[in-house]
Amino acid sequence: MLPLAKFLALALSILSLCALLGHAFFVPGAGWQDRLLDGLGMLGLAASVCFASGLIFEIPDRKFDAEPPVPLTHTLPVRLFFWAAGIMAVTFAVSWFLAVDFVPMIWKNQPY
Repeated sequence: MLPLAKFLALALSILSLCALLGHAFFVPGAGWQDRLLDGLGMLGLAASVCFASGLIFEIPDRKFDAEPPVPLTHTLPVRLFFWAAGIMAVTFAVSWFLAVDFVPMIWKNQPY
């Protein structure tokens, strides 16, 4: 039963990170400030799902486990969250910079 719970928890954490990616980058017609606010809201949701999944991954498989318990920050869903959030934050900042500062220099006939 525990492996199935771990699989479902990992799938939910991956889906929440995909939703974060969608709200941060793929909202047509939204300004960068709106995307940032939506992304921060989804970041909180993804963090809560990933940390809850990490708590499930922290449960030992056996009743009498000789190994010390794994810290919460070393579980797969939490590490996946940290990596994905970091990469998305850097990508979001770079894309915002390029859209605001670089694209107007190379594209003179902008539609707005």
